[in-house]
Amino acid sequence: MVQAIIDIENRTNRVLNIVKAKFGLKDKSEAINVMAEQYEKELLEPQLRPEYAAKLNSIRKQKGIRFKSISELREHIENA
Repeated sequence: MVQAIIDIENRTNRVLNIVKAKFGLKDKSEAINVMAEQYEKELLEPQLRPEYAAKLNSIRKQKGIRFKSISELREHIENA
């Protein structure tokens, strides 16, 4: 666990108190953790999410199809 001394504005302090009360948390550090989790789920870019990394790894393991020419590729696409 990391400890930090931070300066926050009065409005931010009120928001932390509301989150703390809403979720029945012990202290403001737990409220910050809840807010960070929600931020991660809602706003972070998908490539930063662990689910995206797992999906990307499964895609990387797939085998590709080799084509000898553009016409062979075009034929494959049109028949698919």
